Amino acid sequence: MTQPLRLVAASALALAAGLAPAWAERTDVTVAMQLEPPHLDPTGGAAGAIDSVLYANVFEGLTRFTESGEVVPGLAESWEISEDGLTYTFALREGVTFHDGTELDADDVKFSLDRAREEDSTNAQKQLFAAIDSVEAVDPQTVRVTLAQPDGMFLFNMAWGDAVIVAPESIGEIKSQPVGTGPFRFEEWAQGDRIDLVRYDDYWGEAPALETATFKFISDPTAAFSAMMAEDIDAFSAFPAPENLPQFEADPRFQVLVGSTEGETILSINNAEPPLDEPKVRKAIAHAIDRQSVIEGAMFGYGTPIGTHFAPHHPAYVDLTDMSSHDPDLARELLADAGYPDGFSTTLKLPPPSYARRGGEIIAAQLRAVGIETEITNLEWAQWLEEVFNNKNFGLSIVSHTEPMDIGIYARPDYYFQYDNPELQALMDELNATTDPDARMEMLQQAQRIIAEDYVNGYLFQLAMTTVAKADLRGLWANAPTQAVDLTGVSWDQ
Repeated sequence: MTQPLRLVAASALALAAGLAPAWAERTDVTVAMQLEPPHLDPTGGAAGAIDSVLYANVFEGLTRFTESGEVVPGLAESWEISEDGLTYTFALREGVTFHDGTELDADDVKFSLDRAREEDSTNAQKQLFAAIDSVEAVDPQTVRVTLAQPDGMFLFNMAWGDAVIVAPESIGEIKSQPVGTGPFRFEEWAQGDRIDLVRYDDYWGEAPALETATFKFISDPTAAFSAMMAEDIDAFSAFPAPENLPQFEADPRFQVLVGSTEGETILSINNAEPPLDEPKVRKAIAHAIDRQSVIEGAMFGYGTPIGTHFAPHHPAYVDLTDMSSHDPDLARELLADAGYPDGFSTTLKLPPPSYARRGGEIIAAQLRAVGIETEITNLEWAQWLEEVFNNKNFGLSIVSHTEPMDIGIYARPDYYFQYDNPELQALMDELNATTDPDARMEMLQQAQRIIAEDYVNGYLFQLAMTTVAKADLRGLWANAPTQAVDLTGVSWDQ
């Protein structure tokens, strides 16, 4: 009898000291993020924070991305493609249910894809569905998608968060009460503070190790550092104070994961606003910028220089940084040639991330050195989306475009930087209709050169993914091939 009594006594002492018994496995996690989602519908908004919380956790698509960026089966367990590349027949997984208990079937897939491509759709990536001609529910487990023309990116497009499958019954409250098919179901949103998820017991796939997960929103970098050091949180995804990373690396309580993202960080330029509609003016801006100083000053060295809107880790990437090297004298000369020998003034509207706020101050000083004055306005994320992204009311801005393989946005004249080039538009149409890998690579490289030569935006750096976590937390993605904090494989060392 003495041995069990000793165990009970040890357990009581541990609990009294605020410690869990050694055999008690942790099944909860609290992950912090800097940005809070404006709502919880990934199919109806541009904010990346929506996907960061919900992608793969609450919502799933026909296909999905892995950490390496590979496209693998999701809710579709397999598919067949017709010889002409126009018809995709998807076989849906058996036994999939939404979190409200209703069964997923082909009608839900048809509803989701049709809703995303409707004329009045609010889907931020509506072009993902542009090639679709029709969607047919063949039977409850089979969906046939017919394209108007071949689309070599179709399976890739279906892996985006904007293409997740939703139930018609949940649409009315999806922005505040999301209902998906993922391994976690939505529990509660305390706006301004946190979102709670709970493991979905009837999940069709492998059950996650975690029973509960909390996403905590901490916008201030100083507060982020304090919360992590105090161990009030278990991990901070995309840690907003890179200057503190060496301190975490030296602390055995923590681990620092450094990976790549799809985030092309750019100085966005409103190509429809004078004098920014002049190519020479945009070229002058590009040569006024010292991108390495921005990387060092805003990101403390974390980031890879880019000269076009394309990820350096992609095989088709072309290094065009020399086209926009730091050359203030050339910048002044170009401004004079464009009719602005004394420079001009414009606005610089910045969203909350530290790369934008810190980078904005550095770039404003670099532009001032060649005669361009900027009026800096710091905006909250919802304000930025409304004022800059939706209403195009800006001269300059800084933002990281974290969507994967998104050079196609330059073929959309109504996109927020309002670049209208028929040559590029025709090239992207040809690219979308091409499936041959070598031909696609050549066209992607041509597209990079076109936008670099037109100096559409100021190309700064590829955003690094820096995550700080407790040392015994396992399974977090180091890389970010899409905007996601995928918790499906996360667990604690025991």
